[in-house]
Parts: sequence; structure tokens; C-alpha cells
Amino acid sequence: MALLKDSLSRIKPSATMAVTDKARALKAAGRDVIGLGAGEPDFDTPDNIKQAAIKAIESGRASKYTAVEGLAELKSAVVNKFKRENNLDYKPNQIIVSTGGKQVLYNALMVTLNPGDEVIIPAPYWVSYPDMVLLAGGEPVIVPSRMEDGFKMKPEALEKAITPRTKWIIFNSPSNPTGAAYTKAELKTITDVLVRHPHVWVMTDDMYEHLVYDDFKFATPAEIEPNLYERTLTVNGVSKAYCMTGWRIGYAGGRADLIKAMSMLQSQSTSNPVAVSQWASVEALNGPQDFIAKHNAIFKERRDICVSMLNQSNGLHCPRPEGAFYVYPSCAGTMGKTAPSGKKLATDEDFVSELLEAEGVAVVQGTPFGFGPAFRISYATKTEDLEEACRRIQRFCGNLK
Repeated sequence: MALLKDSLSRIKPSATMAVTDKARALKAAGRDVIGLGAGEPDFDTPDNIKQAAIKAIESGRASKYTAVEGLAELKSAVVNKFKRENNLDYKPNQIIVSTGGKQVLYNALMVTLNPGDEVIIPAPYWVSYPDMVLLAGGEPVIVPSRMEDGFKMKPEALEKAITPRTKWIIFNSPSNPTGAAYTKAELKTITDVLVRHPHVWVMTDDMYEHLVYDDFKFATPAEIEPNLYERTLTVNGVSKAYCMTGWRIGYAGGRADLIKAMSMLQSQSTSNPVAVSQWASVEALNGPQDFIAKHNAIFKERRDICVSMLNQSNGLHCPRPEGAFYVYPSCAGTMGKTAPSGKKLATDEDFVSELLEAEGVAVVQGTPFGFGPAFRISYATKTEDLEEACRRIQRFCGNLK
């Protein structure tokens, strides 16, 4: 009798984690490697947030279990955040706090998907979305977008993808991996389609909400279209904007019966998120927000360095994204060329592997994100390292024959 369940054969390990682990191993072995794979800020967690955590430990408040769905104080901070920044009104029983945004998404899919239910996922997409759908028993329906459209799904493509079996659309703006972000007008064309299909629920991953540039104005679907409020799960967290990836706190607002079901699942899997991380997150949401703009100015500078230098590399084309901290260049112009090792490049995985071997630069191939040949760079790393990495990429592309 087989030990492992059959559904595990439908999923793959995370490509982003794989390249990060490989870069870490090469560094440990003494190689000069610049890792541009991990999607986490290089800035440290702000001091006021750290101090809130220390205070919670010293006072004993971090020593005990909390409510499964999160501290009352953190849920209140989330309610206030949604009202203050997104013009969305939620009550505390409509809020859940989980161990990272990934658990929020996973719990929602697990409690709602029946066999054969379809989930629309615009491509390029975060690598975990399709696999979470498959694990929950659903069927991912991928809707491709084009680089020339800014990697944004067209409303007519969404309309065509909806069937009677569609349960959710997972919507991510600004996007991981492309950094593409929908303007309010572009988002309205998407929500107009969803209003016409009342059986489709909206799972919106707003994790990169605060990481936008060039005066871009963020909006979330239920804010743009109030008629979607009752069937939208608005997901966010403290990982990216607050430099708290390791603290593992995500949260969501949604319909009370959905939140209750997600909490029930959480009670039988992980129970409450880590208490000290929750107290730190209360301070993150309620405390000063001025550091975000300072970080964004540095991220914007790094984005512009990447776009400029990559577009000067033979065979690469790199769009300028509106948000997040990723660029997603096409490497189609390098396909068929031969790397310094003698290997002929046939896929973006070949490009990424040969780049790491020849120049010690770790990036993530695009195919696992649903669009290739391309690759993702996280520019959430020291500016001088980023510039050196881009010089190495230029050299690698220049040495292709």
C-alpha cells in the first residue's frame, strides 16, 4: 500500500524556494553567489515593531495561546487598517489572522472547493496558487496575459474563462512575479465582468499593496465594486511592506460564515498564529508608517537600475513594473544560443542554471510562474549587489554564442 496520498503527485516543490536553497548551499560551499530569488525585503523589521515584540515577551503576553483566529487587539487593528486604507468595513467576526498570507489562501481554498470546482488564475502567477488549488481538490484554470499588455489580464479573457463550475478567481495586484499593478480603471473592467457572474467568488491577494511607484494609486476589488463585497476575501499581511517575512502573519477580511469555516480548519491544523508575532503586527498596523515611503524610494531606484541594465543585455527584454519588488524579463532572445559551458539554451531553466554556473547569479526561471521563456529577479537586495548582478547578467548574455 502506498504511503503518500495520490494528490501529492499533482503538485511540485516551490521553484522560488528551490533556487533560494541552491544559492544558499553554493554560498556555504564558498562560491561567490548573488541571490536574487527570495521575495523578501533586505531591510530589517522597524525598531518600534521589534520593541513591541520584546515588550510582549517581557510582560508575559506572548507566552500563552491566543484565540485561534487571532488576538482581539490584532483583529481590531486589521479592521481599522481596512477602513483607513481601503474604505472597507469589516466586523471582528469577519477577520482571520493566520501563519502568513499563504495559510489564509490555503485555508479558504480547503474549506470551499469541491472536486471539479474551477479556480481562475491569471498568468503569470505566484507559483503556489495552482498547487494550492490542486491540493484542495479543485482545478486551476489559467488565463494567460501578454507582456505587451503589461502582464494584465484582459476582461474578455476573464469572461471567456468563466464556466458554471468556476468557484473563485485569485487576483494579485501588484503581482508576484511581474510587479504589474492594475489601475483603478483597469480594475473596474475586471470587476464589471465579475458582477455579471454572481457565482464567482474573488480572492484578492493584496500583499504588495504598499509597494507601488511613480504615483500609482492602489485599489482592491471590493473597494472599486461594492457589489462584490459579500463574495470577496480580501487577503493581506505584514510580510512585505513591514519587512516581517519571518514573523509569518497574514490576515483577511470576508464574509463571516467563510471566516468561521477557515477558523475551524485552522483550529484543527495549526491553531493560533505565533503570539509574539501577533503583538508585533499590532504595532506594525497601528504604529508609524513613514518608513514605507523611504523604503519605496530605494526600491524604485533599484527597479530603474534593473530595467535599464537588463534592457542593455543581449537577448533580454524587461518591462517596467508598477509595483512589488520584482522584474520579469523575457529571455526569448537567448534561446538557441550556446552558453560558455557549451550547453545550448532551450528553456528558461537552462538560462537560469547556466547563469548561476557561469556568473554566480541566482534568479528564478519563469515557466513555473506560467509564462516563459522568462525569469524573475527580486530587487529587494542591496543596491551594490544588484548592480553587480546585472553586470554579470550582461556579461553572461554577451558571452552567448
